[in-house]
Amino acid sequence: QVQLVESGGGSVQTGGSLRLSCVTSGVTFSSSTMGWFRQAPGKEREFVAVINWSGYYTDYAVSVNGRFTISRDNAENSVYLQMNSLKPEDTAVYYCAVHRSGNLYITASYRAWGKGTEVTVSS
Repeated sequence: QVQLVESGGGSVQTGGSLRLSCVTSGVTFSSSTMGWFRQAPGKEREFVAVINWSGYYTDYAVSVNGRFTISRDNAENSVYLQMNSLKPEDTAVYYCAVHRSGNLYITASYRAWGKGTEVTVSS
């Protein structure tokens, strides 16, 4: 049974930082590409960041590039998202997911999801 559990969300002011964590089980984590997505109220879920199995390859949405950093610890079956210089438009529920195949940037390519952790950034 695959489980992904996100944590680390909260409320911060503009310019603040948060570090999200996602712990997985039931997944061959060390060989899995992992992604972070987010969904703001009334909007579709969107890609945020992705990291390949070794951590050598990462990519980011344009809106977060230079502010967010994705990383992983294969020994802990965990993936992280360090978020700095947060803006009100970063307010959303953040989800981690296990990549299945294909396009790294769309939700349909991911086969398992956590329940999300909420991030609120106030101005």
